[in-house]
Amino acid sequence: MPPILPPVDGFLFLDKAKFADSFAADVDGETASFMADSQVSWGVEALSGSVTDPVWKSKPSYYLVAANDRMIPPPAQRMMAQRAGSTVVETAGSHAVYVSKPEVVAALIEQAATAK
Repeated sequence: MPPILPPVDGFLFLDKAKFADSFAADVDGETASFMADSQVSWGVEALSGSVTDPVWKSKPSYYLVAANDRMIPPPAQRMMAQRAGSTVVETAGSHAVYVSKPEVVAALIEQAATAK
């Protein structure tokens, strides 16, 4: 389970003591600590939001599965990507794969940007 703390004034944070292990397990300790200290809260209301017209129904989509993610289980990621008909790339990485594997993220963005 992600270490989400109880809401405060309608906003959520991750427990800083558990942040690195759950969110950024493959990021160096100093960077993970900075990320924990500088995290931005997110509103509880976001959990009940709904999308009325998902763009993946009309445009190509791409998904990077972070195979070691402890926030969103990889099987759930694969299911979401399949539902959207996404082109999928998978790599070993935490939820913070954009920090630990920027070259993989950039390659997928380039692939999406140049696809015809």
